Amino acid sequence: MHKWLILSLAVACTCAQAAPHTAEDEVGRFMADKGLIEKLEKVGQTVSHHTSDLVMTAMGFLGVPYRRGGNDADTGFDCSGFVRSMYERTVGLVLPRRANEQAAATQTIEKQDLQPGDLVFFNTMKRTFSHVGIYVGEGKFIHSPKPGAQVRVEDMGQSYWKTRFDGARRVMGLAPGAQVVQQQQARPSPQ
Repeated sequence: MHKWLILSLAVACTCAQAAPHTAEDEVGRFMADKGLIEKLEKVGQTVSHHTSDLVMTAMGFLGVPYRRGGNDADTGFDCSGFVRSMYERTVGLVLPRRANEQAAATQTIEKQDLQPGDLVFFNTMKRTFSHVGIYVGEGKFIHSPKPGAQVRVEDMGQSYWKTRFDGARRVMGLAPGAQVVQQQQARPSPQ
């Protein structure tokens, strides 16, 4: 009997020294077993690829003239028409038409969290979210600024933009007011 007591205590001590299982361990094991971790990594790579495509596509439209209400390269873009067109062409996502509607349909992020492809908003007409552009990195954004101007890249650190900055937003999949279009229709080449 003494041997069984010692053996039971030894087993109990060994079990007590083993790392406790946490809910986090169980979730990680479940995700690995189902291949979910690999799927999440692929989604992240796809989003990154689209972001790169988005910025590169937008750069292809540098010099296109501003046109109020415009939303194509042949006749020109206004700010929100430019953003909408770039997202439709590269991501297959149709954002709402106006800058304030685009702000409402996207997720708020902090300025220090900006990544290429995020939207930046400015108060240029004495009302919030009256202007929008696409962040391209390093404190710069691309946009269709105003009548008589063309699509261009500007520095958000310039005093004009710095004092009018209204916030940053991220397009997250299907936001309210946004819709997906077929990729084949969404990728016409710039003219």
